[in-house]
Amino acid sequence: MGVPHRRPAAEPEERRGPIRHWFWRIVVGALLLVLLLPPLVLVAYRWLPPPASPLMLLRLSHQVGLDYRWRPLAEISPHLARAVIASEDNLFCRHRGFDVQALRTEVERALAGERPRGASTITQQLAKNLFLWPGRGYGRKILEAWYAPQLELVLGKQRILELYLNVVEFGPGIYGAEAASRRWLQKPATALTEREAARLAVILPRPLYWRPDGDWASDRSAVIQNRIGQLGPLLDCAPR
Repeated sequence: MGVPHRRPAAEPEERRGPIRHWFWRIVVGALLLVLLLPPLVLVAYRWLPPPASPLMLLRLSHQVGLDYRWRPLAEISPHLARAVIASEDNLFCRHRGFDVQALRTEVERALAGERPRGASTITQQLAKNLFLWPGRGYGRKILEAWYAPQLELVLGKQRILELYLNVVEFGPGIYGAEAASRRWLQKPATALTEREAARLAVILPRPLYWRPDGDWASDRSAVIQNRIGQLGPLLDCAPR
């Protein structure tokens, strides 16, 4: 009686073929999702307030809390928009998503092996807040660069300011102008004075650590107020 015929064991390369196929399909699908979904969401954000941001959900998962109170731009003191531009992005009303000189400086620092400092415009920061994650890695910077012109094209300056002032972090678990004004100054965002708005803008570079009170905050807010006066026509897209 003959020995039963057995099918040869599959070669390792044959087994890896389908695995590689599905792996690359997943990678390509994830990449398309990252690149194409946010522009579709932006169309909705042109009119609707974001229900939350990735950063809000991340902080909430760490039990930081969540205070997020959407307000239209007309119900936020124009002093705050001007203070934020003076503090964070002097050329906001002129650029189309990027501060070219700041980006050039960052590239030079990277080529020299130095740690990046930031150089994100308000538009790029909004892209991060709406779609990305905290941190300073180059991968996130590349995605910011992909999203920023789309925000400028779809939303425009006024809507970018409105979204930014509502979702930006002003302290642990504190998001947007209204929550910040209530938490730090016990008043609505519409009632902020120029001095109070500058004090809130002080927080933005390091919202988990910096507060709007104390001598340092007072000195820094005075610098922001002086800069507002110096910017002149560079603030022409800000509310008045």
